[in-house]
Amino acid sequence: MEQTTDMYASLRANVSMLGQILGDTMRDHLGEPFLEKVEQIRQLAKRSRKGDSAAREQMLELLNALPDDELVPVAKAFNQFLNLANIAEQFHTISRNCDELVCVPDPVDLLLGRMLNGPIDQQQMLDCLKTMDIDLVLTAHPTEISRRTLIQKYAAVVDCLAALENDKLGQRETKQLNLRLRQLISQIWHTNEIRSERPTPVDEARWGLATIETSLWQAVPDFLRQLNDQIEERTGTQLPIDIAPVRFSSWMGGDRDGNPFVTAQVTQEVLDRNRHAAARLHLKDVAELITELSMEDANPELLAYTHNSREPYRDVLRDLRHKLRNTIDFLNARIEGHQPEVDYHTIIWHEEDLKTPLMLLYRSLCDCNMRLIANGLLLDTLRRLACFGIHMVRLDIRQDAARHADVIAELTRYLGIGDYAHWDESEKQGFLLKELTNRRPLLPTHWQPSDEVAEVLSTCRLIAKQPANALGSYVISMASQPSDVLAVLLLLKETGCQHPMRVVPLFETLDDLNNAANCMTELLNIDWYRGYTKGVQEVMIGYSDSAKDAGVMAAAWAQYQAQEQLVAVCRNAAVKLILFHGRGGTVGRGGAPAHDAILSQPPGSVDGRIRVTEQGEMIRFKFGLPKQAIQSLALYTSAVMEATLLPPPEPKPQWRDGMARIAADSVTAYRQVVRENADFVPYFRAITPEVELGKLPLGSRPAKRRVDGGIESLRAIPWIFAWSQNRLMLPAWLGAGESLQAAMERGEKSLLLEMERDWPFFRTRISMMEMVYAKAEPNLARYYETCLVPPALHHLGDELIGRLQLGIQMVQELTGSNTLMAHTPWSRESVKLRNPYIDPLNFLQAELLGRTRKEQQTSATLELALMLTIAGVAAGMRNTG
Repeated sequence: MEQTTDMYASLRANVSMLGQILGDTMRDHLGEPFLEKVEQIRQLAKRSRKGDSAAREQMLELLNALPDDELVPVAKAFNQFLNLANIAEQFHTISRNCDELVCVPDPVDLLLGRMLNGPIDQQQMLDCLKTMDIDLVLTAHPTEISRRTLIQKYAAVVDCLAALENDKLGQRETKQLNLRLRQLISQIWHTNEIRSERPTPVDEARWGLATIETSLWQAVPDFLRQLNDQIEERTGTQLPIDIAPVRFSSWMGGDRDGNPFVTAQVTQEVLDRNRHAAARLHLKDVAELITELSMEDANPELLAYTHNSREPYRDVLRDLRHKLRNTIDFLNARIEGHQPEVDYHTIIWHEEDLKTPLMLLYRSLCDCNMRLIANGLLLDTLRRLACFGIHMVRLDIRQDAARHADVIAELTRYLGIGDYAHWDESEKQGFLLKELTNRRPLLPTHWQPSDEVAEVLSTCRLIAKQPANALGSYVISMASQPSDVLAVLLLLKETGCQHPMRVVPLFETLDDLNNAANCMTELLNIDWYRGYTKGVQEVMIGYSDSAKDAGVMAAAWAQYQAQEQLVAVCRNAAVKLILFHGRGGTVGRGGAPAHDAILSQPPGSVDGRIRVTEQGEMIRFKFGLPKQAIQSLALYTSAVMEATLLPPPEPKPQWRDGMARIAADSVTAYRQVVRENADFVPYFRAITPEVELGKLPLGSRPAKRRVDGGIESLRAIPWIFAWSQNRLMLPAWLGAGESLQAAMERGEKSLLLEMERDWPFFRTRISMMEMVYAKAEPNLARYYETCLVPPALHHLGDELIGRLQLGIQMVQELTGSNTLMAHTPWSRESVKLRNPYIDPLNFLQAELLGRTRKEQQTSATLELALMLTIAGVAAGMRNTG
């Protein structure tokens, strides 16, 4: 035990220091007795954790007796302590004192060594890197639970912790940094964590841009410089100037699936804001380059371009500065709702407007023996341009398949040619293909469609007006048939879209995943469609909805098989496949550490190309600090390279058969509870804060697809968020233990052990289950049950906890350990560090839920305290869904 303490000594010291400052802040604000009460609750929670039932009773008495005026401050105290613990932990992974179990060696460096001393030749590796296309898609849901103003303060705290690590600091500097920390923590304490209103889709998009501005803008060129050094050291070759193995897209402001607040007007504003942010950051770079590039020597090309100027580099850069300022003015006017006239030659409107002059400067510096200068800030600027372009992120558009079908049905009824909604699939395809190849317009000039249909058409018209680089893909959620894709293509054609936008079916439910290969085979057999794809087909795999539909084990196997089959279908059609993984931060939504998740995909499914969603708060945990972002970019790059050049093994037939049996058993066990047990829905509504979550001003999107629907209409995020709040974590494990037990009873233990040892897909599943089981807290769930669930339903709680314990037992039997997460002590330590702070919030939450449900009219104080407990538990669990 001593070793563990030493190993995390610097982390514990920082957690303790930040906690101490928070305590001083609370004392200054609310007095010594209040601080003593909070400290007493914390100590009792610690003792309660160790099995002291008297301490638990005492803590519950204290929490339940809190007067109304102390509810908010107590919830706030534990919530902020968890946020500060998160910061300390986040910082620990990039700090100088980071231990070897947390800070693994650079993954790219390790991989290059393995490859070049092994089966991969240098050229193969360089070709893979040069053509690599990793697209990280930032999504708002669940949008970050912390407010943007607090995130900025948390980042400033990290800066102070980093500065304090310098052992050459004088006494005065140390004192100043400590004072700054006190000021920041005081500002955090006196700022309301809970937004007073829901964020709008534009707020979400601005939040996404803030991550790029404060972290990724710096991290991307730093990462590429590091990557270039590693490659050069091992191969003597430099990476191309415009290499961009990782790029960024976004759904914030483009995802209208089930979100009535994302309109064509909102999307246009977000596109303008994205451009505005890019122009501002490029302007900053150009202004810095004006200071740096004071040289006079230039090659003939640059001298001719600048008419033999004395300061040729500065002349070119001043012109760019002028154009970027004009661009910002023009975009400001558009964001304010005006339609200004502009001469496009006076602004930066195409990437080449910026790239061509910068490349001219780069070539001239190299020709004049100033390569060292060329490879400084100028190279960073060119690499930022290659990654972010002049649009910052490419915006995806997402809409539900039914909305497109509604447009065409309303149109066919108006034209008097029947009702598209009642046609079978072959009739739909026949009509759509005939119209796609017809040169005359289909949309009548005087047609006045319903509001919903008009909105879909407005979105398509907006797409038609955008430069191709501003947009990513058009994703169709709940896609199941070829007509779902052809319908979107027809709408884009009819609204004047000139560039072939990638239209991407998203297969989400178990049935849709199982049918994905048939659907794509049929689609790619259509000559016209195959011509449209220009040899590239993107397909999105939905993780969260398939897991909600069938449970994690069955969903994972369906996703794996769908990918294998899609690889084969696209290979047969001679089309390149890009798989787009719609995974969330939590296991119930397909979340897994990126490196393991990518390496557990079927062989051939990555092939140098991958798109992955990065959800809400995970964006901050992975990319919020520049050093951390560099680590994340290195992890993605090495994993994609490894999956491409050293793919995982083809699963053995007996592994497949074993997994098929596990999937079938697990979906039966999962649906038995979630769909077939009449008591399940009332139990779920009672034991989780699902109803109350709808009031939390989290994301811009409603919690349900339909207001009147049950579990099936509930979005995957509130479904998972609700179960993580009461610490039962049910969606991430239900059905898994039962299916593993059935396999053991069939005498398949040695097969399971072999799969766990040799098949990355299965090993990642088991490792994820372990992490979830370690976070699950049946005793806390029991307390929620006691406070909130009618006694007639308690039998279901007994059954669920029995199933949880069975799952833990099965996983431990496979890993051969009686401790969960024994092989990942850092993750275990991370969970342990938080528990004494999350527990009181959970107990308080259960108490507050009980109170608010009894009252006709909930007081604002009670509601705020409840929201703070929800935010605090989410911070402690490190996910909101």
